[in-house]
Amino acid sequence: MLVQTITDFLATGVFAFLLVFVRFGTAMMIMPGVGDSFVSGQVRLLIAASFSFCMFPVLLLQLPTPLPGTFALVTLIVSEFIIGLFFGTVARAFMSALDTAGMIISIQSGLGSAQIFNPAMATQGSLIGAFMSITGALLLFATNLHHLLLLGLYESYQFFPMGELPDLGSMAEMMALAVSASFAVGLKVAAPFIVISLMINAGMGVLSRLMPQIQVFMLALPLQILLSLIALTIVLSAGLMYWVGQFEEGMVFFLSESGG
Repeated sequence: MLVQTITDFLATGVFAFLLVFVRFGTAMMIMPGVGDSFVSGQVRLLIAASFSFCMFPVLLLQLPTPLPGTFALVTLIVSEFIIGLFFGTVARAFMSALDTAGMIISIQSGLGSAQIFNPAMATQGSLIGAFMSITGALLLFATNLHHLLLLGLYESYQFFPMGELPDLGSMAEMMALAVSASFAVGLKVAAPFIVISLMINAGMGVLSRLMPQIQVFMLALPLQILLSLIALTIVLSAGLMYWVGQFEEGMVFFLSESGG
């Protein structure tokens, strides 16, 4: 009797750990902070396995009973993978607002052609975009917003119970809302630089009409870079704090809408 009980517990426990690991591991491989490219794959795998090992005893009651067969098990694993991918991608979309803002700032300040590898996005990006993305990842941990991401993963079992196929249409709609909100936040952070660039271009256009012999481009570009860097030192902290607030509100809104 004891052997049978232990065997049943081990089978249920391994099954629960597998399902929790698929959802948590997929999300953590993508979500900002832990899932950034400068974090090695072994570290991400260890963190995901550790959290899954801690969480699966709590989520045992969420398991479908009785244990499904082979085909149903594969379907369940794919469903958990899709849910984890969805949560991680939404969090990454909110994080990409800083990269969008940095790209707009670089273009408006005349530094758009200076490209550098952005480790937060694992691709080529602007200088300011890479700086703001890395700073945003730092703020994510400094303000404990990564706790909100982990809480969202835990609460996802209330929104998307195990054994139920997710609504792909609603997921696509929420993803579109997250991307549009992220772009809007990035545009608002970069708004002062758009105004500065517009004023400089308008002034240089008037100057070129008044004094055609002046090489306006040679005069405008250093002035544009200088003013943009001065503006960046003034508004950087305010822009990052605004992004932190919007990131938190966006994740809370996303979680509440998913639950509704």
